[in-house]
Amino acid sequence: MMQVTIDPLTCIMQAPIDTLMSMLGKTYDSQVCSIARALELVGERWTLLIVRDALFGGVTRFNDHQHNLGIATNILKSRLDALIDADIMRRRTTSGGQHEYVLTDKGRDLKPALIALTHWGDRWATSEAPPIVYRHRGCGADVGVEVACRVHGSIDPADIEAEPGPGMPAEYLADRRPRRAA
Repeated sequence: MMQVTIDPLTCIMQAPIDTLMSMLGKTYDSQVCSIARALELVGERWTLLIVRDALFGGVTRFNDHQHNLGIATNILKSRLDALIDADIMRRRTTSGGQHEYVLTDKGRDLKPALIALTHWGDRWATSEAPPIVYRHRGCGADVGVEVACRVHGSIDPADIEAEPGPGMPAEYLADRRPRRAA
């Protein structure tokens, strides 16, 4: 009789997002926050990598996403379906009958966020040189995302304060704990 040994470090289970959501629920339902709402749409790691490859690599075909990312086909299908449901991508059929997954305006609007996340990762998540550099197509200069005041232009992020906006429910604010003095 042949004995098979499986290395637990190489065995990874990937569950479809709808299965995970039914097991875990929507973890951000109690948050009145646009970051939490955005995470519900693009916060799963494969999702952002699919969007990254579409934005910066021009990847549109299922097989190309699967090949480039090494993602299981069932997970890729689930993530693409979720991106379509969120109107971040749309599926179109080519004249040859193949499906392509293309970004909508909503999906393309993620570009500055992904550039900012890349720069954060370059600074804090690796000691290596940046694997990706963003450049202005027109002149070749490096591109970055900066924080700007509408009156004063570029500012230090430490000079930013958050305050309730017009969409903040009063009852949510009433239930929040106050900021503690430093």
